Amino acid sequence: MPIKAVVWGENVHEQTNAAVRDLYPLTMHGTIAAALNQDKGIEATTATLQEPEHGLSEKRLAATDVLLWWGHAAHGEVKDEIVERVQKRVWEGMGLIVLHSGHYSKIFKRLMGTPCSLKWREAGERERVWAINRGHPIAQGIGECLEIGETEMYGEPFAVPEPMETVFVSWYEGGEVFRSGLTYQRGAGRIFYFSPGHETYPIYHNEGVQQVLRNAVHWARNPAPAWSGITNAPNVPTDKAKEKIVQKGLRLHADGDKGLS
Repeated sequence: MPIKAVVWGENVHEQTNAAVRDLYPLTMHGTIAAALNQDKGIEATTATLQEPEHGLSEKRLAATDVLLWWGHAAHGEVKDEIVERVQKRVWEGMGLIVLHSGHYSKIFKRLMGTPCSLKWREAGERERVWAINRGHPIAQGIGECLEIGETEMYGEPFAVPEPMETVFVSWYEGGEVFRSGLTYQRGAGRIFYFSPGHETYPIYHNEGVQQVLRNAVHWARNPAPAWSGITNAPNVPTDKAKEKIVQKGLRLHADGDKGLS
């Protein structure tokens, strides 16, 4: 069975900026989905901010193995109930790949628990994306680095938690560096943040960037059944313990009580 991937794009710049439309006639999310679909092991579709429920209904998310997220101009327009829905699916085991300015999205900030702020500059400078963890599955087929001719600079400090792994570090023509490929896990869900992808440059047409995204989808997929009870806190009565025990001391709760929230 192919990996079911959904590429979510806010779909604002494509509608309001002629340069973005010229660069991405399929839209950015459409271009990313087309790149993913070059891999026979991935079946990618798209969803946008403007669709009912932002294209992320409970039914669709339940059938999604990996969600890719690109946002920039309309982070605040994403409904909190959808953010909570996505967060729960990540906890249950859905993979999440956050792209470029998605570092400031509600869902990434919520999962990181930090400001996710950084330095930036839009000057069309050169970027070299170094694969500092070349044995990592996400870096396979990339070689020692990716060369991106024109990009938006993202610079340290990047206010995110310490990652599980740093896969890529970027150097920019202006001298800054940035941890541009980071992995995390929240609950049963794997998360990958990848910074290249500014809308006014043809970065998602770059073959190396496309390979990173395909690799990341394979890495982020959790083949185990969804951990649907991860938000529950069930009481285990004394007589249901794995080993026989005797109740001792005072009790605050009765058997079967719900956990306190």
